[in-house]
Amino acid sequence: MKVACVGGGPAGLYLSILLKLRDPSHEVTVHERNPEGSTYGWGVTYWHGLLDQLRSHDPETARAVAESSVRWREGVAHVRDLTTRRPGDEGHGIGRHRLLEILAARARSLGVRLEYEHEITPADPPDADLVVAADGVHSALRAQHADHFGTLSTQGRNRYIWLGTSKGFDAFTFAFVETDHGWIWCYGYGFGPDAGTVVVECAPGTWTGLGLDTASEPDGLALLEKLFAGILDGHPLIGRAGTGGRAQWLNFRTLTNRTWHRGNLVLLGDAAHTTHYSIGAGTTLALEDAIALTGALHEHAALPQALAAYERRRRQALLSAQSAARYSAQWYEHLPRYIDLPPQQMFALLGQRHSPLLPHVPPQLYYRIDRAAGQLETLRRLKRWLGPRVARTVHARTLAARDTTPC
Repeated sequence: MKVACVGGGPAGLYLSILLKLRDPSHEVTVHERNPEGSTYGWGVTYWHGLLDQLRSHDPETARAVAESSVRWREGVAHVRDLTTRRPGDEGHGIGRHRLLEILAARARSLGVRLEYEHEITPADPPDADLVVAADGVHSALRAQHADHFGTLSTQGRNRYIWLGTSKGFDAFTFAFVETDHGWIWCYGYGFGPDAGTVVVECAPGTWTGLGLDTASEPDGLALLEKLFAGILDGHPLIGRAGTGGRAQWLNFRTLTNRTWHRGNLVLLGDAAHTTHYSIGAGTTLALEDAIALTGALHEHAALPQALAAYERRRRQALLSAQSAARYSAQWYEHLPRYIDLPPQQMFALLGQRHSPLLPHVPPQLYYRIDRAAGQLETLRRLKRWLGPRVARTVHARTLAARDTTPC
């Protein structure tokens, strides 16, 4: 098979690796419009389960990723002048540049052709049996057929910005700071001994009240360094200015598609779906897409059946992550509901922000039920039974509303 992957991010590169491992006779080309080594983003987070998947499909890539990653087992929350620590699952951080370097080198070693500074446009599609749109949330290939794909983009309320720092965090770190204009918060994680990522978020009124909407990038970074001095320990924040020298504050857009394939064109990663950054799953889900697409192509000789099987499998697998992302984003958008709780309770509910039950139960009552559920098997079963049903009901209502709304 002749395969063209449009987009040289983790999804496209890992798909090319898996295809060549399955069948070295595949002719696979990855087209990336940017120069090699240029990437936006600081660190990438993932959890131990992803490493297990990488090991089962390509141990060499898994080993290189693990060796280039840092690990943490704790979460730390700073609220006003109080600090709370909690043990957690093992998390990992790796520099996005380093991850792409590993994947590109592995792909080349297997005979994948990598074409950098080569932009594919809808007017000049590649000549291939299968064209994979792995060109991100703003996919040009998908946009050309937006009506067919049924693309829907929903904008979140809060403003956020991705920043780098020279501080290597030793735990996944949250910080909530109260200002005269409302709360502003961040989370930070390391991806090297002297490298970390800091994501800052706040409500629109706080963003404008603090003057971050009009500040130049240097002035905005200076203000954020002052606000979050307690966790930065004197380390600077590093930005990436946009047009006019302004900091790149964004509203997160949740993107979905009614279908993921059209003829020999298939969507992969952020081109097919996005999940809110607060659950730290974007790269993991993109790599899992690549695994599923490779498997479906191997299992089905006919391309239409393979693409349908890939979409069906991934849609089902994504339900849990999409629900978690939706409720996580809502938790931050309704921060005043939780911020004045006692620190232990607030941090506990921060960890439970993915729950579909939490928005419907008074926070302190939810906290007491959750603690009791940890001790009583009957309550644990009730929580496991009720939570997914609430999530499915909300999801069904969302789909029904979407079906009656023009794209």
